[in-house]
Amino acid sequence: MQRAVSYPQRLARSLVTAAVLVALSGCEAPLNLEGVAQEQAKPVRRTDQFQALASNDNTLVAVGTDGLVLRRDRSASTWQRQQVVGSPGFIDVASCTDQSFAALSLESEVWLSRDQGQNWQRTAFDSEENMLALACAPDNSLWAVGSFSTIASSRDGGQSWNAQSLNEDAVLTDIQFLSKDAALVTGEFGTLAISQDSGHSWEVAEYIPDEFYPQGGYFRDRHNGWVAGLNGTILHTADGGRSWQSQPTGTESPLYGFHASGQRLFAFGDHGTLLELNGQRWAALDAPKIPVYLRDAESLGDNQLLVAGGWGALFTVDLNQ
Repeated sequence: MQRAVSYPQRLARSLVTAAVLVALSGCEAPLNLEGVAQEQAKPVRRTDQFQALASNDNTLVAVGTDGLVLRRDRSASTWQRQQVVGSPGFIDVASCTDQSFAALSLESEVWLSRDQGQNWQRTAFDSEENMLALACAPDNSLWAVGSFSTIASSRDGGQSWNAQSLNEDAVLTDIQFLSKDAALVTGEFGTLAISQDSGHSWEVAEYIPDEFYPQGGYFRDRHNGWVAGLNGTILHTADGGRSWQSQPTGTESPLYGFHASGQRLFAFGDHGTLLELNGQRWAALDAPKIPVYLRDAESLGDNQLLVAGGWGALFTVDLNQ
């Protein structure tokens, strides 16, 4: 049987409850949103996850998750921040010889900007495969590579796309054009394929040993190339991929890619790893010691390198040190 509660008892309980709430509210500090507002006003924020960099003659562009695009004039020092409608998860960006930019998202969408990165339009690209890397060929055609050794291209500014496959159940992780005719792709299970006819056809070359999974690759010319992967591994070929040799890196952190500046070659990876090739070995650069991944780099003239990565990592490195 439920016990009846008299009015004086209910009143007493109400007063006790009110007193407890007042006491608790008195212990809570006033809500201060000033710090949040200051962080939101910054062009670069601690929560930013940068994935790629690109530049043309006039503009630098950085892209990241949640539709993040930062742009700045090469002659300026301040970034302008924007978020592309739909919040695509950008994972790669490339500049074209006509000064336009192209970006690839995790949603396997390709976006174009023809006004120095200020506005972005989604192209007609449509694929069931997961696309991971993007390139712009010397003739301004657009190229994307991804799962099931898929190589997709558009030769009309993104209005239509053609997809082909190497018929390998492998993920392609990088594509690079050496000239208007010569191009290479690298990927899972040591896949290396070469085109000599502007990407119309591809020939699978010798496989990289031990089914090496390259997170990124770079070829200086048809003969000399590098691939980077897990455990701080970098392999080098001097004969177009017929043979590969390991180069000491001094790290076991995963490495994600390369950036060339003239004859200098840099590699970057997890745990703030930033390396430069010195002969047949890789040496760590004097860069900020930050426990975040570094995903891309871009040259700022001959003396500085712009580096981008996770958790707001966007900084310059003096190459004269």
